Amino acid sequence: MMDALDQLNLRHLRAVVAVAARGTVTAAAADVALSQPALTQGLAKLETMLGRPLFDRHADGMRTTEAGAIMVARTAAAAKLLADTIRAIRGRGMAQGFARADLLLTMTQLRALAALAREGSYVAAARATGVTQPAVHRAVRDIERLCGVPLVERRGRGVMLTAAGVRLGRAARLALAEIGAALDEVAALSGRDHGRIAIGAMPLARAWLLPTAIGRFHRDEPHMVFDIAEGAYSELVEPLRDGEFDLLLGALRDPPPAPDLIQEPFFVDRIAVVARAAHPLMQDGVRPDLATLAGHSWLAPRRGTPLRHLWERLFGEAGLPLPAVWIECGSVMMLRTLMMSGDYLTLLSAEQVAFELDAGVLRHIALTPPSMRRTIGVTMRAGWRPTGAQARFLDLLRHVGTTRTSA
Repeated sequence: MMDALDQLNLRHLRAVVAVAARGTVTAAAADVALSQPALTQGLAKLETMLGRPLFDRHADGMRTTEAGAIMVARTAAAAKLLADTIRAIRGRGMAQGFARADLLLTMTQLRALAALAREGSYVAAARATGVTQPAVHRAVRDIERLCGVPLVERRGRGVMLTAAGVRLGRAARLALAEIGAALDEVAALSGRDHGRIAIGAMPLARAWLLPTAIGRFHRDEPHMVFDIAEGAYSELVEPLRDGEFDLLLGALRDPPPAPDLIQEPFFVDRIAVVARAAHPLMQDGVRPDLATLAGHSWLAPRRGTPLRHLWERLFGEAGLPLPAVWIECGSVMMLRTLMMSGDYLTLLSAEQVAFELDAGVLRHIALTPPSMRRTIGVTMRAGWRPTGAQARFLDLLRHVGTTRTSA
């Protein structure tokens, strides 16, 4: 997507919106501060790059094609986001001369600010965008000059975005994501559905739910690119807000997050005490009580994690002291290996060891109380408009998730 974005001229994209609104190149040219020949040439270049006409030309004016309507809707949404953000960061006391700085921003400037916000330094931003460090620095300074608001401040040898810089950096990334989605949708009209779906995967989604959905989807749409980042909710939620991810999959928050995010539940997952099939407690066929479990060796979740709180609550609510813990671990992969090599107990979701349970190498020793449940689902940005491919994958996730039975 970024290679295609490199070829785009932001003013030409805005010109598409203006022509759609005004009906003619002549009327639109003044709105975007371009001459009629320059606007005509820009539209032709954009249509050549996209491989499809954006307008049908008629004697009484120009009307958008299907591709044109896509570009207009996505570009208008990106432009509104930038304009609203710039208006908000300036405040009421800013000079009126800066009123439409958003119309003067370039794609190079947007990409530079978005990269600086994501990477945290000019050096890393230059590497990410493929331009020189002075070019990134100059682009960000140009945005500051256009907006009349400081976006970056020095901190020793490094730099840090101001509050205004953080807000505008997020807006830049979301605007670029919107335009990238437009390119994917236009490509899909020609049967070139080579789009991208970026997903933040929390532990309870990446063992079974997400791989199952991706495997089924990829059989039908093998050219779709999936970009998956693993992590905890705290590590993934801000990239979701920034537009780096389209979806965040895993345990939902209770209470729900801020109004800029929406949650959709798929199923309720119950935590269980898990051990290898050859564990001594499995030999008599009777589920042991908590007092018996407390006398065995445990692999405990790391301190401060939600699963650790549930583990402590399991014994605390029963009035039992916590078992002695010699190994604390947050890696499910390591927990699985340790359990299969020794007589350990641990507390896990069935989703995290679904394949091992199905294969019979791990077993449920005991179920936890019904109160120890977590709702698994998807978190999305409020107002996010998925591409056709993203919408189809989301529907498949819903089907896979809501037809899953948990322990």
